[in-house]
Amino acid sequence: MASSRVLYVHSDDYVRTCDSMARLPHRASMVHLLIKAYGLLKFMRVIAPRMASHDDLAAFHSDAYLSHFELVSREGEDADLPESQQYGLGYDCPVMEGVFEYAAAVAGATLTAAEGLRNGVCDVALNWAGGWHHAKKDEASGFCYVNDVVLGILKLREQFQRVLYIDFDLHHGDGVEDAFSFTPKVVTLSFHKFSPGFFPGTGDIAEVGLGRGRFYSINVPLSDGIADEKYVDICHSVLQAVNTTFLPEAVVCQFGADTLAGDPMCSFNLTPKGLGQCLQIVLGWQKPTLLLGGGGYHLANTARCWTYLTALVLDQVLASEIPEHQFFPEYGPDYVLEVTPGCRSDTNNPAHLDQVLAEIRENLKHMA
Repeated sequence: MASSRVLYVHSDDYVRTCDSMARLPHRASMVHLLIKAYGLLKFMRVIAPRMASHDDLAAFHSDAYLSHFELVSREGEDADLPESQQYGLGYDCPVMEGVFEYAAAVAGATLTAAEGLRNGVCDVALNWAGGWHHAKKDEASGFCYVNDVVLGILKLREQFQRVLYIDFDLHHGDGVEDAFSFTPKVVTLSFHKFSPGFFPGTGDIAEVGLGRGRFYSINVPLSDGIADEKYVDICHSVLQAVNTTFLPEAVVCQFGADTLAGDPMCSFNLTPKGLGQCLQIVLGWQKPTLLLGGGGYHLANTARCWTYLTALVLDQVLASEIPEHQFFPEYGPDYVLEVTPGCRSDTNNPAHLDQVLAEIRENLKHMA
């Protein structure tokens, strides 16, 4: 794809802000510097993100939640307000000084990318530090304080009538599904692990949307151990069926890398090559496409994955050997781009998967 048609949202300040989050130390830097080390920046239009304003965030989030979130962010760890619990602030969404600015920065970057697509200045826009898909209208959840994905989709809806959201993260994209569960203008499609006790506990195939949005939410529940070949087959079947039925005008993809072999989540057994095959299906539709990150807790593998996907967008073939750069030691002991699948056994029953696909195809008839 021509370099002028791919938008890469980046600034040094933005990376520093994202690096400051304790759960993902330096992940944003590792991703950006590997993309840079492979020489991919020259093939893209690099644009600095803007910071999301209160009004930007209020396009989805409630004023009460945002006001409280801003307050506890100013006070940091000293904040001990009883309302925090009802807003999901604490436990898996810890309150730290400056966390509101972090959330506003990520949301602003996704909005910057979406605005590029809305305005027709690019065909594909990338914000690998975005993709925080669990946050609700008035509640933080799953380390997601602000739902930049929902905000990005709303921005695209200013120009595009029908938007397809595809979630490849290990976890169900519950916040995005909830936000659009009543509308036929946005299809939410999530491929994820579904297991008793596994966060967020939603995403069963029976969850299909509500009211006028019934059958516009699509969930593909999967079990541990699934590897590239079977995953890509399932994704191909569902993606092509949804595309030909819904006919989206724009697409948003969340590529959480916690599905990869070696991730501390110890669940799926995918490699960047498998996720890349899924991305190529989407790129083949030639629709305005927003690419976001998400989970991914083996930091080197996450950087490997998103660098590989960036290269696919740009039609560039990367050398196997990791180039020398600041984080080179993190890629040992083999120092290669590839991620090797593990020895996990695949617990997905073929007959059950066939049943899932059949049910999805039946539900799509209602969409048509």
